[in-house]
Amino acid sequence: MTMLRGGLIQMGLKGDTADSPEKIRDAMLEAHLPLVEEAGRKGVQVLCFQEVFTQPYFCPSQDSKWYAAAEQIPDGVTTQIMCEMAKKHNMVIVVPIYEEDITGVYYNTAAVIDADGRYLGKYRKTHIPQVAGFWEKFFFKPGASDWPVFETAYCKLGVYICYDRHFPEGWRALALNGAEYIVNPSATVAGVSEYLWKLEQPASAAANGVYIGAINRVGREQPWDIGEFYGQSYFVNPRGQIEAIASRDKDELIVHDMDMDMIKEVRNSWQFFRDRRPDTYGPLTGL
Repeated sequence: MTMLRGGLIQMGLKGDTADSPEKIRDAMLEAHLPLVEEAGRKGVQVLCFQEVFTQPYFCPSQDSKWYAAAEQIPDGVTTQIMCEMAKKHNMVIVVPIYEEDITGVYYNTAAVIDADGRYLGKYRKTHIPQVAGFWEKFFFKPGASDWPVFETAYCKLGVYICYDRHFPEGWRALALNGAEYIVNPSATVAGVSEYLWKLEQPASAAANGVYIGAINRVGREQPWDIGEFYGQSYFVNPRGQIEAIASRDKDELIVHDMDMDMIKEVRNSWQFFRDRRPDTYGPLTGL
């Protein structure tokens, strides 16, 4: 039996949205680092945080103040700190932050750091919503990352970010590129999405024969108060069964052991990859 120990950290906002993005970043890092240390003590091999984890979910605002929250990858403060932590704990870390490519070009990105502290690469959120309360196109350029799968020390790892999860094509592309475990850092509030939260990732895990780690933040964020971020970060197996789930409202590190042999077992029994018919799917691409 080949086991992979995963860790997910969900957290509410620390500090005040009236503060500078730099001050909020420092407060969020200060709050996360003890949980990163705890993950290290518990032997977590792959750790992931929530979407844009060093900041509030500022997309209800359409306020250019938040452009100052963007950091370079891998040379920015947050990525460099997490490279040190990854090396210290021999732990793969997925770091979802607001990325500055060049001035005026910003992405919703996750950096992937291997267990020896090396920066492996990044995934940029592909699907960007633009609806009331979620004015993300004001802040993020759509990514075109070509569905990278990272050969880490412990597994073949894929990343999909928040709103991406509503689009099955990316899950499939990551699985076809070899992903065994896919993380989905998110910021999602109560309402229709809460029902989908426990529907879409399990369905995608089953359809693609992969483990998925789904991460959400907790609490309410003022002054926007678009709803309650309802936590409930979880691990789901290749059969679509949720194996471990966090609380609804607490800052929390959830740790879970995933039986990676289940991937082969499920794919060999359900044969969804063998029986797909991409030769018939041309109309789906608009051709």
